[in-house]
Amino acid sequence: MIFEPTALSADEEKLRDEVRGFLAETLPPDFRPGLGLGGRHDPEFTRTLAQRGWVGMSIPTRYGGAGASTVRRFVVIEELLAAGAPIAAHWIAERQSAPAFLRFGTEEQREWFLPRIAAGECWFSLGMSEPDAGSDLASVRTTATPVEGGWRASGTKVWTTNAHLNHFAAMLCRTTPQAEAGDRHAGLSQLIVDLADEDVHVSPIPLIDGEEHVNEVVLDGVFVPDERVLGEVGQGWAQVTAELAHERSGPDRYLSILGLYRAFVDVYGRDPDDARAAAIGRIGAQLWTIRQLSLAVARSLDQGEAPAVEASLVKDIGTTFEQQVVEALRDAAGGEIDPDGPTMFDRLLAECVLNAPTWTLRGGTTEVLRGIAAKALTKGS
Repeated sequence: MIFEPTALSADEEKLRDEVRGFLAETLPPDFRPGLGLGGRHDPEFTRTLAQRGWVGMSIPTRYGGAGASTVRRFVVIEELLAAGAPIAAHWIAERQSAPAFLRFGTEEQREWFLPRIAAGECWFSLGMSEPDAGSDLASVRTTATPVEGGWRASGTKVWTTNAHLNHFAAMLCRTTPQAEAGDRHAGLSQLIVDLADEDVHVSPIPLIDGEEHVNEVVLDGVFVPDERVLGEVGQGWAQVTAELAHERSGPDRYLSILGLYRAFVDVYGRDPDDARAAAIGRIGAQLWTIRQLSLAVARSLDQGEAPAVEASLVKDIGTTFEQQVVEALRDAAGGEIDPDGPTMFDRLLAECVLNAPTWTLRGGTTEVLRGIAAKALTKGS
């Protein structure tokens, strides 16, 4: 396991102060924070960040990025998430798509996509989950068949975040029938699909809180040219697994509740009773511990490691913690939930109660992640 203790350098702390100053000046006093990666889709805010070099930070300078380390990106993202900033427009492109192009893409793909991502002008969704597959990505039934000059993709993806607003999606498709591939993880490929194509049909999936930011995406024989295949045909499983180290280990896996926690402290923290004081202290200590695990994964990525198992553990621990915090603060507050209540805590608590059940599902269910960790630990024993 790669969980080496680490701390931020003086230069990294200086960057943190810079981001905090920017947010204090930019976000209005009455700004309502988003829940972690549930921040709003705001192209103007994304472009403002991009002008400061804070979008696509790990993209090399020759492709328009900052060429920054994973940890420097961690610092910026942690502050943006802590503030609940509206970062949804560039989130997937910055977190996963850019590293995927750098690792698996062709030079032509890098030259076309990466400068646009770094400029905050190219937004991505992920096409992994399906109606009957869930977190079992090896069971995807979306198919892509070879045709002259490319592929025809057909199938349905669900829970595709912001597909109604974004430009492209990296779709995991079966390019070799499972009967021929043998191994159920073989024969999968990633295709870059233009979400504006007339053969792509996007429909919102209304959530319990009335939000419509996730979608069903139907690929109706959409043509994808050969130059839009990401990586090697048939290597989609290995590529997606590598990408998930970036998705599962970041601050977004434990900071969804920070706005709620801060709001609770604002309301109840000045003269708390013993139960509320204990809740504040316990949650703060757990939050800091999980942060250290996440930071350790970021350091290991900078050192060229591929900490997929460690990332799975961070995601499992982080999202489980988030759900527990919602219930702990709800109990500590001791009152009914009022979504239109007088305090920010009331409003955020109502939002968290409705959304928290999804936190251990997105990015891989708890059961799947624990299975990954168990296999690795058993193999190493």
